[in-house]
Amino acid sequence: MTAVRTAEPPRLPVRSKTAAGERGWGGVSPMLTRLAAERATGVLVRERGTLHLAEGLVVHAESPSAPGLDTLLTAHGTLAPDAWQQALTKADDGHGVGSHLVNGGHLAPGALELCQLTALYDAAYFALAPSSTPGRFRYGPAHRLGPIRPVPVAALEHETLRRRDLLHRIWPDPRTDEAPLIRADPVAAPALTRRQQTVLDRVNGVRTAPDIARELGRPAFHTLVDVRRLMAAGVVSPLLPRPAQPKPPQSSTARGEPPPTGPEQLPPDPHTILLKRLRDALEAL
Repeated sequence: MTAVRTAEPPRLPVRSKTAAGERGWGGVSPMLTRLAAERATGVLVRERGTLHLAEGLVVHAESPSAPGLDTLLTAHGTLAPDAWQQALTKADDGHGVGSHLVNGGHLAPGALELCQLTALYDAAYFALAPSSTPGRFRYGPAHRLGPIRPVPVAALEHETLRRRDLLHRIWPDPRTDEAPLIRADPVAAPALTRRQQTVLDRVNGVRTAPDIARELGRPAFHTLVDVRRLMAAGVVSPLLPRPAQPKPPQSSTARGEPPPTGPEQLPPDPHTILLKRLRDALEAL
């Protein structure tokens, strides 16, 4: 009998952790990693923000939870608001907003790059937050801001994971990031830095950490760091919604139903009625 040897099945590929780390694979956004490999241009829309790509690089990020580049530039007098509006009006495919600001002498290239990277990483932290809905990518032209300082996806994901880890080590409860903040009454109030005191002065039971960041013209992530440190020190706490109170049972009349009659009763006996009338008459004499 001749023995027949079958070919062995191919070995499953093993992903190198080192190579994965270099590519930025950390479970942040597989779609973003794929778009970077495709060198795609367009906008990735996620639940908490958007990322703008050009040739697979991230050139801009936006999130409702983070102040925009315009806020960071104009809040402290770095750039006049009118100069920003004029650059937006003149921006086109050939010359983005950044080019007009630099060429017009409103900003030095280094100052623009620093503010742009700060705003990009700040908004991307929220845009890349864990989401309950899938992201959507729309192919199209690059952002009108222009390629000031494009960021590789691997670097963006690495920084996002680093920031998550930093906040977790300061205080692991993320509810302080979005809930309105109230002041606590610690037994022994710790000494606060000037920046922390500035944040604490704006805690009023209504403002959230992103609200405070926008009012101060500061990056939202930096404010999250201050808030979590204040939380760890027992100085502030999140104002959480009260649990819903159980509603009292609704009466049948309020529901439009006839009132309950209880157990069915038989009509009274005529002899019983007659005896009651006689008894009432005797009592009246």
